[in-house]
Amino acid sequence: MRRWIKVAVAAAAAVGLGGWIAAPFAQDWWLVRTACDGALPGDAVRQLATKGSHFKDAESVTHRELGEYWCRLSFEGDDLRSDLVLWVEAYTGRDQQDREFLTAFPEEGFLPQAPVLPGLPGFIDRFGAAQFFLPCPGLGKDDDGRPHRLLVRTQFGTDTLWGHPVVYETAVALVNGASDRLGCGAEPLAAPDGDAGLVEPEEVPKPVPLAEAGDTGCGWTTRAGLPDEGGWQVADGTNDTAPTGHCLLYGRKAADGGDGRRLTFVAWYGDWSSRFATDHRGRPLPLTATARCAGEAAHFAVDGSDEIPGVGRDGKRELLEAFARDQMERRNCSGLLVR
Repeated sequence: MRRWIKVAVAAAAAVGLGGWIAAPFAQDWWLVRTACDGALPGDAVRQLATKGSHFKDAESVTHRELGEYWCRLSFEGDDLRSDLVLWVEAYTGRDQQDREFLTAFPEEGFLPQAPVLPGLPGFIDRFGAAQFFLPCPGLGKDDDGRPHRLLVRTQFGTDTLWGHPVVYETAVALVNGASDRLGCGAEPLAAPDGDAGLVEPEEVPKPVPLAEAGDTGCGWTTRAGLPDEGGWQVADGTNDTAPTGHCLLYGRKAADGGDGRRLTFVAWYGDWSSRFATDHRGRPLPLTATARCAGEAAHFAVDGSDEIPGVGRDGKRELLEAFARDQMERRNCSGLLVR
């Protein structure tokens, strides 16, 4: 009799567990817990996906021998424009990384970008995805003798609350998870403090008057001898650990959204960026600069208005050199050549 009772209780428990697992909230819990090979911070992802009624499915693929990893999580709801919660793809191979950078900057490096929060080695590309680029000590060097690196691209869906601060907690967890899956061995990233989420790549930081830019990553502008043409303003788009960054200089009309004078200085770090400094025949482009940073090429360039009093071609070249030297000092680079 007792044995029969134990069997009955066990059967009832199994039925109860099965019913619990079948419940929508339990399915959501399990899906988030196991998605992206268990790398996701559950509470953060649930906050990002509050517009959906339930999570729908998750997929992930690891090709460690090819240096590739990707994961996708989706949700469902009656008023969603897109079912995508997040998509991450990661690569340790140079060819795949060059392809991703070519997508972010298909023709030139002056396309929209924005910095991620300080302390994270990444940037926001023209599609609004956060890309992170970091060394892989666990993989040694490639066939060309260059240290392996990991590129992780994190994309959040239209109806995901990617402007919420927990988006960084989620993105960092995805980067760390991809590093583990691919044997990269990168130092784990930590989510920065703050109440900011991702921004649109066109939403550069708000310009500040030139006199107030000294403590920014574009503080070199305060010492560059800019001509007094009616009130320069500076927007800092730099991040000292990212593979790219920029400083924007606006005349008063341009800062207010008009057609006024504007200068853009951009830096790119890594051999992937060499195409920005040469033409299709491999000849150096004017108003570009080259250096060596962390064993690879770094390139710098300037673009902007041609009719700025006191800033002709020679003036732009001098400003470009000031920008490049400041960037080099921040990253301990050497061998500057300005064209």
